[in-house]
Amino acid sequence: MSRTDKSHMKWPSSEKALQTARSFLQQCANCRSRTLLVPDKDADGLCASMIIYRTLTRLGLPSDQISVHFVAKGSNVHSASEQERMEAYNPRFVIVADQGSRRGGPIVRGKDVDTLIVDHHWTDTEDDFPEGAIVLSAARYPPIATSSTLSYILCKPLIGKGYQEEIDYLCAIGTYGDLGTSFDFKPSPPWPLEDIEVCVRRCTKKALGEAVALLNAPRRTATYDVHSAWDALLQAGTSPRSILSFTRLHAARREVNSEVAKVARNRPWFSGDGRVALIRVTNGAQIHPIIATRWAGSLKSKKLEVVMCANDGYLPGMTNFSCRVAKCAKERINGSGEGSVAAGKKRSAEELEGDTDAEGKGVDIIAILNRYASQESGLRESMGYNFARGHKEASGGIVRTEDFERLWKIMQDSKPEQNGDQAGQGRNAAKRRKKSSDFPAQKNTLEGWVTKN
Repeated sequence: MSRTDKSHMKWPSSEKALQTARSFLQQCANCRSRTLLVPDKDADGLCASMIIYRTLTRLGLPSDQISVHFVAKGSNVHSASEQERMEAYNPRFVIVADQGSRRGGPIVRGKDVDTLIVDHHWTDTEDDFPEGAIVLSAARYPPIATSSTLSYILCKPLIGKGYQEEIDYLCAIGTYGDLGTSFDFKPSPPWPLEDIEVCVRRCTKKALGEAVALLNAPRRTATYDVHSAWDALLQAGTSPRSILSFTRLHAARREVNSEVAKVARNRPWFSGDGRVALIRVTNGAQIHPIIATRWAGSLKSKKLEVVMCANDGYLPGMTNFSCRVAKCAKERINGSGEGSVAAGKKRSAEELEGDTDAEGKGVDIIAILNRYASQESGLRESMGYNFARGHKEASGGIVRTEDFERLWKIMQDSKPEQNGDQAGQGRNAAKRRKKSSDFPAQKNTLEGWVTKN
């Protein structure tokens, strides 16, 4: 199977795709051949791959036959340089988790190399996957499961009840990493995860949320120390407690918090149509997703839909940017407001750092970014595959700084809808672009969150 299969639909993916992926893992373990795991660098990707790692070892694959590859800072699994690095492992089996996907040649070339992709990122079509890969995708089976939840449901029948605790808390950590600790695992369709609900009570939501923040910290540092997070998971047994005592993770978290504090007062700029707020930073650490997520929870406007943080200092000559759906946009769509329970609930920094809201509540960031880019001939093509990647509600990209400037110019020049209050708001947004002193003081700033960490 070279594409996702929607026959016999069953959440979080089709039953046929799940069975094919399980057969792949069993074959991998039985062959006892060199296996390469390629996890994404965040809590969801790391936990998804660790679930697969522990399942393979319980099925009999020796741990010395398993290698783990992390893509280089600012790179991706589809680049030629990463392909060469992965081929150097000389793997017989390759398992890629939570990396996103695109149409193209094989992940690792070789007639005897079999590849499994486990993912939940949106693709333009159902065929946008590397040639020859077996694909287990949750992207078209709403509500979209995280990669760690998908891996958990894939592996649970294989690992056996005696070892299930080894993967229960990994599913919880990975899912909280993408959806925030406010997510509820109670067994209501289609999330039939009674065991994870029990696990959350056993481990406590506080400890799991702390683990998310610590696991995400090393890859955000300027040194991009993803290995430390993987090592912490590898040494953990059936509880996240040992993760919380891993010294390197705490040091990385302090480093990231320090870098966030440096740009805590950077003010937002608004697009001409009022739909996008941009915060610009120049920093060698991967703090742009944190800043975008946190500002998305505090900025308020009648037209605001997307909060973007652009980082010009992460890679030379490039701008890395992250976008999140503004909380006020979700409240408008849901019909909830400041007085609602959901809106009034105070949320920790760990929850905000991981929250991407898998449903998106009607705001499609990828579509919005593509609409802006399409307004200038050739711009979308110039930005390439690394523009508007990820999820509809939590997108981003890596583009040349000159291309990003062209994109932002289009956003600045965008016109508001010319009717009543919307037109007036658009004129006010244009004035704010001309004079920074026109920005209203923000009552809720990043400093408030940083000082609490």
